[in-house]
Amino acid sequence: MKSENSSRSILNIRPSTGKVSSGGQTALEARFARAQTELSGSREKLVRLILENPGDTFFLSSRELAKRYKVDAATIVRTIQALGYAKFADFAADLRAHFITRITPYALLNAASREKRTLDDRIHSSLDLDLRNLQSLQSGVDARRIIELSKLVRRARRIIVVGIDLAASLSWHLSYGLMSLGFAAEGPVGGTGNIQKRVRSLTSKDLLIAISFKQGLRETVEAALRAKKQGVPTFGITDSADTPIARICDSFCITQVTSISFANSYVAPMALLGTILVACAHTRTAHTFALLRRSEEEDRAEHRWYWSTANGNGLV
Repeated sequence: MKSENSSRSILNIRPSTGKVSSGGQTALEARFARAQTELSGSREKLVRLILENPGDTFFLSSRELAKRYKVDAATIVRTIQALGYAKFADFAADLRAHFITRITPYALLNAASREKRTLDDRIHSSLDLDLRNLQSLQSGVDARRIIELSKLVRRARRIIVVGIDLAASLSWHLSYGLMSLGFAAEGPVGGTGNIQKRVRSLTSKDLLIAISFKQGLRETVEAALRAKKQGVPTFGITDSADTPIARICDSFCITQVTSISFANSYVAPMALLGTILVACAHTRTAHTFALLRRSEEEDRAEHRWYWSTANGNGLV
């Protein structure tokens, strides 16, 4: 049973710098695969248990880990040394990276539910977490990558923004914003076939932007893989350098989506999309001004906006 502190630790995850192998394994899985033939049966079983339950173990010290699996601390130390780690801290870092790629909405909500809080506290805690995600973006955003993306957008003949499930809201927002700036962008919706057909038609003159977090949704990851094989420039928006999207795409931006809900928090990703649209608008300022001026004139002529007179009567 996790303590209240351990649950809170899960909700305060920071992106790891642990590497992931080209085969899609986490660094810890790769080490285990290499050392597996040299491990005794008991050590192999111990490592498997840790790998299968990272949410229960990534925050534990070596002594706590030993207690969790009813072995002595020396066994833990010798086992991680057999995996090639010189320090427990290095093993713990890779275990955190492994956990980030395996975390699920259920794990998050389950961890949050174990904290002894009122509903009022949970509401404010959710807002606090959104704020921390936003602050993390503000302090860690790589403006150079956003500028590089704006240049890719400017050169692209077509732009496909892929976001599935809840991330479709992000895909729609970015593609609509890019279209408003005069770029040929779309955020396809629907099933696998609809997305695959559009990605299949892309060339090296186009651009694919993939949005997915944590372990990544299969359709989004496969779209990025297909585009990469076709020589299409790819850019990812994700929450860690360890995710499949970060590993596959030519370049990427990181933004946190940590939440105590069953769904990711999109406060920080929406802010990141805002910075991308700002950069794209100013890569060709004169064209943007002309386009938005024409759009404003058409909106007025077509009475798009609702106006209310002093007496409350609406004019359309």
